[in-house]
Amino acid sequence: MCSTCGCGGHAALISGRAMRREPRATPLTYRPAEAAPASAELAESRVVEVERDLLARNDTQAAANRAWLSARGIFALNLVSSPGSGKTTLLVRSIEQLAGRLPVSVIEGDQQTEFDAERIRATGAPAVQINTGRGCHLDARMVAQALERLAPPHDSLLFIENVGNLVCPAAFDLGEAHKVVVLSVTEGEDKPLKYPDMFRAADLMILNKCDLLPYVEFDAERAEAYARRINPKLQVLRLSATNGAGMPDWLDWLLAGAARAHSAG
Repeated sequence: MCSTCGCGGHAALISGRAMRREPRATPLTYRPAEAAPASAELAESRVVEVERDLLARNDTQAAANRAWLSARGIFALNLVSSPGSGKTTLLVRSIEQLAGRLPVSVIEGDQQTEFDAERIRATGAPAVQINTGRGCHLDARMVAQALERLAPPHDSLLFIENVGNLVCPAAFDLGEAHKVVVLSVTEGEDKPLKYPDMFRAADLMILNKCDLLPYVEFDAERAEAYARRINPKLQVLRLSATNGAGMPDWLDWLLAGAARAHSAG
């Protein structure tokens, strides 16, 4: 967790806005209200105390984010994975195929660069970039500040693409309706067993890059079995964001969730 890995002590920058032709906004700077000292001599009890305080503050802000999103009928998803799973490509393809059917906006999380946000803006969807510096995850306060800048429309879909990491993002609620964990077939099928907290926290697992199954040593059935061993209620979708296989099921899942959010908003 962040009090032990040390990521909480560094500032994040929240920058970018909507369409690529708009003038770049002045970046917002964010620093956590309290981060754990990095000293190796810190007593274990103090580490636990700081962890609990950090998560309690985050959960309070996450609840406020969730209420704000729910009141506006916004269906928010927190996409989590290892680096290189294909999250951004999946978002680009999803936005393209939802064009004219559902408004979509995106919060992008990376340690550095705006490359992924630029890819999103190229589709015509608004995107705000959060650069976490040495931080290994997004938290609810960062997302709250990004929402102020992004201003997603009512009755829309919001993707939050988290920093590539299967550890810390599992512990931090952002106010989303669901965590969606993306596992690609170029990784090991034992990832759910190695990183159980993430797969336990998720409601949906996307098995991505399935077009590569004939060319890699990856047992999809075993990967699903391992994931459901950790989380028996986990839904699983197999798809390829590259060739479009399985994308209709994913889009149907998104549209159904958005419809529920609209009804409840």
